[in-house]
Amino acid sequence: MTVFKAAVVQMRSTPDPARNAQDMERLVGEAAGRGATYVQTPEMTGILARDRSVFQAALRDEADDPVVAAARGLAARHGIVLHLGSTAIRAPGGMAANRSFVFGPDGATLATYDKIHMFDVDLDNGESWRESATYAPGERAGLADVPAGEGTARLGLAVCYDMRFPELFRAQALAGAEVLTAPAAFTRQTGEAHWHILLRARAIENNSFVVAAAQGGRHEDGRETFGHSIVIDPWGRILAEVKGDEPGVAVAEIDTALVASVRAKIPNLRNRRPFAEPAVEGVP
Repeated sequence: MTVFKAAVVQMRSTPDPARNAQDMERLVGEAAGRGATYVQTPEMTGILARDRSVFQAALRDEADDPVVAAARGLAARHGIVLHLGSTAIRAPGGMAANRSFVFGPDGATLATYDKIHMFDVDLDNGESWRESATYAPGERAGLADVPAGEGTARLGLAVCYDMRFPELFRAQALAGAEVLTAPAAFTRQTGEAHWHILLRARAIENNSFVVAAAQGGRHEDGRETFGHSIVIDPWGRILAEVKGDEPGVAVAEIDTALVASVRAKIPNLRNRRPFAEPAVEGVP
């Protein structure tokens, strides 16, 4: 059991990684100044660009990516766990990986995670997205043990659209995750309808904290994201939130003893039972 302060950093990333790194530096510094020892940035912290030529020109290998290097340096400078929600990393075959990084207080890489579920949708407001045309999906769920307070905390790693797949979070909770994470660049339409509901559900059904930093506002490439970066406790209560879609920081205290307390009250993880796959019955 451990107690620590967690922060969500809300950004409005641009097609320019250098500018985004500067914004990240400023906001992470604010979070650390407010006592946060775990700081999470949003999905696509490093670049948001719909123009494929601009996007491809900015892609780098993990070892050479300037935003990854900047985040690593910020973790060491402030002596914090810095969770780079995700950034685009060059992958084989002309594709990119939507990759999360967790850096320790010395700047060492504690864990990485590639987003598994691709946002391939056609919304009724005319928006159409095909992440699978750009990104190679990950294949392995992510867990990370990180220093927190006087002990450690176990994080479950996910990105944005992953939050619509509860089996991923359930697997992490069953593997001991106390804090589930979902850094995102949620569209405004889907965010207004589902952001708070989905994240509170993931917290409640897994008796876990949920920490989700988000992109917010109208971006230079024309997209609109919902914002409302948030921290939720295992009872489903909102502990901290960046209201609206402007860049900012929200900080909350996380006490992992609450995870054990809620799991004792509502032991749904322990009460799970195996069942046969459904068979269709009725009119042939």
